[in-house]
Amino acid sequence: MIHRNIKLPESQSFFLFGPRGSGKSTLLKQHFQHKKVLWLDLLNQRTEFELSQDPDRLLDLWKKNRAPWIVVDEVQKIPRLLDVAHRGIEEHRIRFALTGSSARKLRRGGANLLAGRAVERQLHPFSAMELKNEFDLEKALAFGLLPKLWSEDKLSGSDATDFLYAYVQTYLKEEVAAEQLVRNLDPFRRFLVSAAQSNSTIVNRSKIERDAGVSSRQVSRHFEILIDTLIGFYLEPFHLSVRKRQTAKSKFYFFDTGVVRALQNLAGETLSTGSYEFGNLFKTFLINEFVKLRAALNLKWNFSYLRTKDDVEIDLIIEKPRGKPVLIGIKSAAKVGPDDLQSLLHIKEDLDHSATYLLSNSKVGAEIENVRCLHWRSGLREIFALD
Repeated sequence: MIHRNIKLPESQSFFLFGPRGSGKSTLLKQHFQHKKVLWLDLLNQRTEFELSQDPDRLLDLWKKNRAPWIVVDEVQKIPRLLDVAHRGIEEHRIRFALTGSSARKLRRGGANLLAGRAVERQLHPFSAMELKNEFDLEKALAFGLLPKLWSEDKLSGSDATDFLYAYVQTYLKEEVAAEQLVRNLDPFRRFLVSAAQSNSTIVNRSKIERDAGVSSRQVSRHFEILIDTLIGFYLEPFHLSVRKRQTAKSKFYFFDTGVVRALQNLAGETLSTGSYEFGNLFKTFLINEFVKLRAALNLKWNFSYLRTKDDVEIDLIIEKPRGKPVLIGIKSAAKVGPDDLQSLLHIKEDLDHSATYLLSNSKVGAEIENVRCLHWRSGLREIFALD
């Protein structure tokens, strides 16, 4: 059994958000295995039908055994249940564990998320730190880190490829079409392909408009759907001025390298070390490792990137609530040298910072001109102060 790093509340109601297939239900079954729980799975059509017709039935079911906890899996399917849950907390002191694909989607539907009576946690696919000795970088880049590929059955080869393509189709069918997030699915499919092709780069909306045959307004809305369903996220540009930061262009990262390859129709194809695709996927993987650890440790860190007018770039900047920014460069190479530090050295002299890192696949650590050059795993441990 793979231990998840996320810490769930023991005595307070909570939401557990995460993309489809990230292991939310499995985690809760482990968390509550020794506790008395009323479990309501809204993926069960009969349960969903009964509660959608009469949300108050939730409390009627609870009164039969008066379990201290109620788990509602995929609560976004019936947002009105949150009003009943609110009443259950206030009148009966019931504690709720509620899973869903996005807090933003619930808020857009008018749900109040229990008016602050429940904390929010976010679950991602497995991280390298969770997999420990089971982790394999080449497999992670080629097939991603969705739990189905790494848990008990450990899908590989053609089975892993089939799973990834099925995952994309299930997402389109059950997250997008079933929730009526778009009127016409075909343009959204084309958008997904174009967005995946520009993964980890600055969003070029004009190109996506042309490739997908959709309007600029639709492109923006489609990206919001990906964010709402936790399939991806923006990495905003860094600038000390909030106003300038808002007007600059963002990058977009998908949440999983395997899903990116499936959307690019490359799942199952050979991934060559040192290729452009390898470097792109490595950056996506490592940026997501930072996002996963931030969520697991419940840190209030802000992530951004920096590109100057002459195209000098820093891949990741960490801004903590206190202190100066941490600058991070990412290289997929197994060997790094002074030439790989030029962007970091060029910018760090002009930016008040606390530390500078170059993270790569090099097993040899070094410090060059006050830049910590570390293997990516060692770098994560040091930056997040992990044991």
